[in-house]
Amino acid sequence: MSDTSKFLPFTKPTIDEETIAAVTEVLRSGWLTSGPKVQALEAQLSEYFGGRPVRTFNSGTCTMEIALRIAGIGAGDEVITTPNSWVATANVIIETGATPVFADIDPKTHNIDLDKVEAAITPRTKAIIPVHMCGLPCDMDRLYAIAEKYKLRVIEDAAQAIGSSWKGKRIGAFGDFASFSFQVNKNIMTGEGGCLVLNNAEEVRLAEKYRLQGVTRSGLDGIDVDVLGGKYNMTDIAATIGLGQMKHLAEFNAKRAALAKHYFTSFGNDFEQKTGAELPVADFENSNWHMFHLVLPESVNRATFMQQMLDQQIGLGYHYRAIHLFSMYRERGFTDGMFPIAERIGKQIVTLPLFPAMNTEDVERVVSAVKSCLL
Repeated sequence: MSDTSKFLPFTKPTIDEETIAAVTEVLRSGWLTSGPKVQALEAQLSEYFGGRPVRTFNSGTCTMEIALRIAGIGAGDEVITTPNSWVATANVIIETGATPVFADIDPKTHNIDLDKVEAAITPRTKAIIPVHMCGLPCDMDRLYAIAEKYKLRVIEDAAQAIGSSWKGKRIGAFGDFASFSFQVNKNIMTGEGGCLVLNNAEEVRLAEKYRLQGVTRSGLDGIDVDVLGGKYNMTDIAATIGLGQMKHLAEFNAKRAALAKHYFTSFGNDFEQKTGAELPVADFENSNWHMFHLVLPESVNRATFMQQMLDQQIGLGYHYRAIHLFSMYRERGFTDGMFPIAERIGKQIVTLPLFPAMNTEDVERVVSAVKSCLL
């Protein structure tokens, strides 16, 4: 039986003893920053993404900014993205000097509404940053048809989507730029970190420059700097964790999918009708089930609901508040009512526990607690 007195967090990483031992070996080796483990992880990721070039970084945020810079995005340009994401997705646009333009989201998938994307395109639009929310991919056919029609670059915010697919092809194995996060709550993690899937050798060369202060080295003592870079490299410690996690990626994602299926079974066919709450799209073909979202009915105060769940020793998250409602974005002219679907969902969404170490009894415990709060 599941221990109902024990706190159940909304997420928790799984790290095996082999990985812990491998990290210890790296610490003893004396080579702690970028080195052979980073190269090994990049090679594995490249193979995973069908041979496309991949470079690792210290976050899945700088990867998007670097992709924008490689694409030549800057002052005077517009980049269309979703208001339903972690704020980093829009912040990186501002970091480059470009202007973020939001398009509202689909009420079921919570991904960017591609009809609204096309309506938002102007002569200044240079790129689109879609988000594969919870690992559920956007309509990739439609997305890239729009990009091709208007000659736009695409930087996929695939932070949550490693192992997700579209019509049998892995997200990241095709398309334009794809940015993945390895932050600790992702399907695989390096503690902090990320990677960028690129298109060609020239983009790789630029990514490496932007990753480490714009530096190009030659010979034993040759060095030059011709672009403004940052300090974004991944350590060998983090890469070693990533190598250990990659061994379990398929297993982790299969467990997540099985737990998600049990959520649907446990909630039952009449849950939405009885409560007015909204369950996610039951996609077991394309999604990696990074998160399991529940949209509360508007009559329910989210903070009160979260406290009621905490009282039952169950932790929740919420992903995400609509970006355009943050003070910094209001100062840029965004206001309430501009993107009503993202605003409603951002106000009422909660993230239920979902991680590989859970079992079916944990799921049943969560569902029972949710029903006790809503019914």
